[in-house]
Amino acid sequence: MNASDEAKSVRQLAGEILLKVDCQKAYADILLDHACKRTGLNERDRALLTELIYGTLRWRGNIDAHLSQQLSRSLADTDAFVRNLLRLTVYQLFFLDKIPDYAAVNEAVELAKRHRGSKTGGFVNGVLRNLLRQKQNPTKTKADDHSVTTLAAEYSHPEWLVRRWLDEFGRREAGALMLANNQRAPLVLRVNRLKSSREELLARLLGQAMAASATPWSPDGIILESGGAVENLPGFAEGLFQVQGESSQLVAYLLAPSPGERILDACAAPGGKTTHIADLMKDSGELIALDTSARGVERIRENIARLKLHSIQVARADTTKALSGKLSAPYDRILVDAPCSGLGTLRSHPEIKWQRQEADIRRLSGLQAKILERVANYLKPGGVLVYSTCTLAREENELVVEAFLAQHKQFELEDAARYLPQAARHMVRGGYFQALPQRDNTDGFFAARLRKVS
Repeated sequence: MNASDEAKSVRQLAGEILLKVDCQKAYADILLDHACKRTGLNERDRALLTELIYGTLRWRGNIDAHLSQQLSRSLADTDAFVRNLLRLTVYQLFFLDKIPDYAAVNEAVELAKRHRGSKTGGFVNGVLRNLLRQKQNPTKTKADDHSVTTLAAEYSHPEWLVRRWLDEFGRREAGALMLANNQRAPLVLRVNRLKSSREELLARLLGQAMAASATPWSPDGIILESGGAVENLPGFAEGLFQVQGESSQLVAYLLAPSPGERILDACAAPGGKTTHIADLMKDSGELIALDTSARGVERIRENIARLKLHSIQVARADTTKALSGKLSAPYDRILVDAPCSGLGTLRSHPEIKWQRQEADIRRLSGLQAKILERVANYLKPGGVLVYSTCTLAREENELVVEAFLAQHKQFELEDAARYLPQAARHMVRGGYFQALPQRDNTDGFFAARLRKVS
C-alpha cells in the first residue's frame, strides 16, 4: 500500500469509484475489488466502502431527486466530482444512521475544498445543510401520485425502465420488483460436487461462525449473508466452490449434460455455468468454452484451474461468425448464455440501471439472434440447445426464441419444468424458465430449452 492510498479516507475512495462508474461506465465490483486489494483495507473499512458505493448506486435516482430541488442548474451540468460527492453524502444522511450527520457533511466540505477550492466547499456545505433541514421537515408525496416521474424517484429507477415494467407487470408487481432490486444481494456459492458435498461445505462455513444457509431452489447452492473477501473464505483455494447466483445455477440443469458428451458453452466468461456443466457431466467428456475477450478467457481458465477440472477446453472466438477447425465439429448440447442488458442483476450491479438505455435492448436483441442463428448450425440432430439471459426484457428473451423457432422448424421448445430441480419448477411460465427477484429472491433470469428434432 502506497502513502497516497493510505492517506485516503473510505469516503474519498468511495467518491473516486462513484466518479469512475458515472463518467467511464465502469463496473463497481471490479473497481471495488481493485481498491480493496490496492489499499489493504481491513474488513470493517471494506464493508463500509462496499455499503457506501452500492447504497449510493441503488438509491441514486432518489438521491438525485433530493439534490435537484436544491440546485439552480441541472445535476447533469454540475461538476462530476462534486455531483458524486453530493450523492455519496446524501446517501449517508438519508439512508445510514451509523454516521453522524455533522461528520458526513464536514468531510464532504473538506474534500470539496481540497479538490475544487473553497468556493466549491461553500457550495457543497450550503446544499447539504439545506437537505438536512428538508430531512428534519419532510414534505409528503400525495398518496394518489403514481406518475412515472414520482415512481422513478421513489423506487430509484430510470423513467424508461419504470414505464416498461409498469406496462409489463402492473403497478403492484412493478413496485415489488423495483424494491427487490434495491435490496442487498447475498453472496451465493455453488459447491464443487466433484470435491465436496453441500452438507460438508455448509458445516465447514457454519463451523467458522458464518451466517450460511442452503439455497431453497438450487440443490448445489449456499447463501452467505456476510463473509468478507471471497478469496479468504474456507475452501476457496481448495476449489470447493464457485461463486454463482442461485438462478444462474439452475441453467445447467436445463441443459442436462451427461458424461462423455461433446458440449459447447458459446459465451462462457467468467465460467460459472461452464464449470457447473463440467461438474454435472462428472468432468468426463469434451466441453468447449468460448468467449470473445482475452480477459474473459483468462477468467474462465483461472476458475478451471482452481476447481481442478480437466474436461474443459477454452478458446477465444466470436460466435457471431463461423467457427473453424475442431470448434465447428457437431455438439450434443449447446448453451448460449447470451450477452444481454443485465436488467435481472440490479441487486448485484445497480450501476446497470443508470448505464443502460432502451436502445441497448434493441441492439442486444439483434446480437442475441445472430449468435443463436450461428451456433444452432453446430448442434447434432436430437441435440439440445439452451438459450439464457440475465435480463427481464421480452425483446431479449421470449421474442428472440419465438423468432428463432418461426424460422427453424427443425427445433421445438421443451417444457423447462421437466428438467429443473423439483423445488424450482414453479419458476416456469409458458414452458420458459423465468426467475424474478421479487418472487424468488434471486437475480432475474430467463432460459429456454430447445431440441433439434430433425
